[in-house]
Amino acid sequence: MTLNDGNSIPALGLGVFQIPPADTEEAVGAADTAAAYRNERETGRAVADSDVPRDQLYVVTKLANADQGYDSTLRAFDASMDRLGLEYLDLYLIHWPQPALNTFVDTFKAFAHLRDQGRIRSIGVSNFEPEHLTVLIDAIGIVPAVNQIELHPRFTQQELREVHAQRGIATEAWAPLGRGALLTHPTITAVAAECGRTPAQVLLRWHIQLGNIVIPKSVSPSRIASNLDVFDFELSANEMATICSLDDGTRLGPNPRTSISQAGE
Repeated sequence: MTLNDGNSIPALGLGVFQIPPADTEEAVGAADTAAAYRNERETGRAVADSDVPRDQLYVVTKLANADQGYDSTLRAFDASMDRLGLEYLDLYLIHWPQPALNTFVDTFKAFAHLRDQGRIRSIGVSNFEPEHLTVLIDAIGIVPAVNQIELHPRFTQQELREVHAQRGIATEAWAPLGRGALLTHPTITAVAAECGRTPAQVLLRWHIQLGNIVIPKSVSPSRIASNLDVFDFELSANEMATICSLDDGTRLGPNPRTSISQAGE
């Protein structure tokens, strides 16, 4: 998928939230990580040991909430890059807006500085609501390339996705499988049976057809391979609508308008 800065990003990746460091190196092929997950070092080792050239891997990490602010962001980025062992990062995200602290604008200014230095290719945010995006864009005139948000069939975030479309921001989904709960939902299993696919594949295909970037987490090589195998079938319009009808506003993570989360996805 092409981002608003002209760079491209894979539509499907691998998340490492809550994967123990001991398991991270084995699980990572192309990884979404974060300083708060405390497994950047293992992610970096997996990238270094990979037979895939660096320019064919897409590595994302997030700034820990406690490190927001201009100077502290620059220091935290250096620390993350030391742990990852990389010369550049494909995408850097502000983990949470933390509006009560009022530091995300200065943080994003530091992101822009790092991008201008060539140390980051794309800069974005995570868990930002429409009002946070407006404050950020109005303050510095830079539109984030990505907003990574909680998004799954029970929480489809239609309004926020519409804002993204208007602004030219790519939508990236975390908890795309509803933290696993949706894998046994009767609606999902029924669609999966009709398609001859696994429930996870149906959910991931739903995201892809909505236009989302999606980063499911797994430590199982077979499940990782299965999760990637979603580009040779298509859900019908009726199947898409049926899955969308599951939206009941169920949020699994903190509310970005009030949270000052120190971890979280």
